[in-house]
Amino acid sequence: MNKPIVIIGGASLDTIIQLDALPTPTPQTLWPRSSYKSVGSTGAGKALNLAALGRRVVLHSLLGQDTEADLVRHALNKPGIELIAEITNTPTEQHVNLMDPQGGRVSLFVQPPADPSGVDWAPVTSAISGCELVVINILSYAKPALALAKNANKPVWTDLHDYDGRNPHHQPFIDAATVIFLSSDNLPDYRRFMKRIIDDGKELVVCTHGSDGATLLSRDGQWLEQPAFPVGRVQDTNGAGDAFFSGFLCGHLNGENLQTCLHLGAVCGALCVTSQSLAAENLSLQRLHDHLREGG
Repeated sequence: MNKPIVIIGGASLDTIIQLDALPTPTPQTLWPRSSYKSVGSTGAGKALNLAALGRRVVLHSLLGQDTEADLVRHALNKPGIELIAEITNTPTEQHVNLMDPQGGRVSLFVQPPADPSGVDWAPVTSAISGCELVVINILSYAKPALALAKNANKPVWTDLHDYDGRNPHHQPFIDAATVIFLSSDNLPDYRRFMKRIIDDGKELVVCTHGSDGATLLSRDGQWLEQPAFPVGRVQDTNGAGDAFFSGFLCGHLNGENLQTCLHLGAVCGALCVTSQSLAAENLSLQRLHDHLREGG
């Protein structure tokens, strides 16, 4: 059986509100097309997708002592996922995501992530000792895990999301990572940043562009481009980046070449946006390969 992937942070309970258009900054009453609650955040998204693709996952997250935590636990109670929850006095992280039909999003962090003064890292240290690699998300509380992974000599993958190239919060994660993912949303000159990261000794950097696909740069100087796979109808773009990350990582661990890894990431992301969940219904590695053979 394959070794587990350890993921540090985070999980939230989200309220998704689908609108005909994102609101303008004026007083108004809105009638949503639909609304629903769903588990959210980047750790949960990666865990659900990787587990569906057949990888064992240990997810560490912070949860409150509330009904929202119970709902998060229930959503993550899936085969292949072991949840290590640190219970805090802070309520469980909660978002309200306003969505338009094109996938545009305004996220309201109505209950921000907890940042406790102390965390019991013993169970995480134990999990890391026997893992394949560690995915450390950019939450403040997760910073000590960077040293835990280094001490265990484990590769670190991180996702900088909409990094702007300057925010000092991200630097410890950049310094510790072996492989870096990010989006180009706030980084127009992303290719220059990617080259700098590789020059600093990283193995891979992947920059996603939403519906415009993704760009990869490897340590040997190989630039690769991956278009997004077309989908019939976008249901919910929440979690698409985490799905892409998961499809790519699964391919990488299975020894696929980089272009195939990009293909798998793109298909996984495309399937995600056709679902209201962070991971597409009936997702499997076989389904990804079937979509590739069918041309997406």
